[in-house]
Amino acid sequence: MSANIDKIGIEFQLGPFYDAHCHYQDGRLSAWFSEFGETVGDLGIRKAVVNGTSPQDWENVANLASRFEYVIPSFGLHPWFVDQSYSEAISRLEILLDDRLFPIGEIGLDRWIQGYDIDLQKEAFVLQLRLAKQQNVPVTIHCLRAFGLLLEILQKEGPFETGFLIHSYGGPIEMIPRFLEVGAYFSFSGYFALPEKEKKRKAYGAVPLDRVLIETDSPDMLGPSSVCSGRSSDGANYPSNIVGIYEYAAEMFGKESIEFREIVESNFLRLFGRWAG
Repeated sequence: MSANIDKIGIEFQLGPFYDAHCHYQDGRLSAWFSEFGETVGDLGIRKAVVNGTSPQDWENVANLASRFEYVIPSFGLHPWFVDQSYSEAISRLEILLDDRLFPIGEIGLDRWIQGYDIDLQKEAFVLQLRLAKQQNVPVTIHCLRAFGLLLEILQKEGPFETGFLIHSYGGPIEMIPRFLEVGAYFSFSGYFALPEKEKKRKAYGAVPLDRVLIETDSPDMLGPSSVCSGRSSDGANYPSNIVGIYEYAAEMFGKESIEFREIVESNFLRLFGRWAG
């Protein structure tokens, strides 16, 4: 095992790993990537879908993709950044997709943030969903406290043959079958390994194994140190934690590590395989 991997804190090397949702462009990870960005492949991380959230970070996402071949860039307007000028951002997104096809995300609905305008969020979300259907690319969805509205929109606009990802699903277990009907995949994050997140973990028990993916949401959604040992002094969740999250999830789903990695790889390639060559 290389010295670099030892410094990252990984005690074993397995793979392949696929991070279905993360934000490597975040400034909190700059120092980590300066030191370890070239050695991510040594960890067994084959591909990572790096989600942009607004035009302000899309260029940083694109730069990471040009620098590291394991990065799959994804561009979208996150509900936190939807305002009256959202149509300008979506016009820029259309231009990006005319140049080269990529997944769309992170997009969605959020009633958790203060001062939200759910009607504006819905308009921006639907336009991006329709753009994804038109271009035949998958989307990554963020949802907080708006799962009923999300399902209503997806049922009206779907089904989505290409599939879509609901990352870090925190909705009711009863709604999972209906999301599955319109094309949903669900990615599990290390954050749900926290003891108080038992209800969230139980919801994933209703997800068929052929719709399960794994994510870090790095640098956010930091899980317990037993699962997510790689962290900065201010609590940034490092990309290397994908290894521990896989191991935790494999046990949670009652699968051996190798079998679980094969299942997740198959699912990832089904949803994002166009960019995984």
